Amino acid sequence: MEYFIGDLHLDHTNIIKYCNRPFKSTEEMNTFILKKWNEAIDDTDTVYFLGDIAFGRGSRTSQWWWSKLKGCKVLIKGNHDRDLGGLKFYRYLIKEFHGVKFLLIHSPSYNDFGYKGWVIHGHHHNNYPNEYPLVHKQNKTINVSAEVLNYTPISLDKIMELIKL
Repeated sequence: MEYFIGDLHLDHTNIIKYCNRPFKSTEEMNTFILKKWNEAIDDTDTVYFLGDIAFGRGSRTSQWWWSKLKGCKVLIKGNHDRDLGGLKFYRYLIKEFHGVKFLLIHSPSYNDFGYKGWVIHGHHHNNYPNEYPLVHKQNKTINVSAEVLNYTPISLDKIMELIKL
């Protein structure tokens, strides 16, 4: 199965306050996010990760975190992904699922090449719920930031159900 999520920001202390995450510490946040991901994902699942794995002073490397997450992972680079080491990543991908094309990109504002279809993105977290809710049918955007998904990857089947094409 295919899944989507972005903006884990593992090890990022300030993200707790910035996005009003319900955690008392980065360790509690990290443990919770890893548990939610690994409970939802099997090793045969493909997870399209829409950027920003880890961030912050003293954070462990993206490669370290990547190795803790189940599934076949496809990385779309986010604006905070700076220590990717040998991880393969994309700036964006255009994928077709069930006859529908989607642009997979970290931020919808990075779409400077004029793509007009459905966009699956992260970047905006839960900070602009009217402009970037989980699904904005009029703008054809799907926000898969971790906070919007209760820190659990969302399946392609659920996305298709939500956009009802």
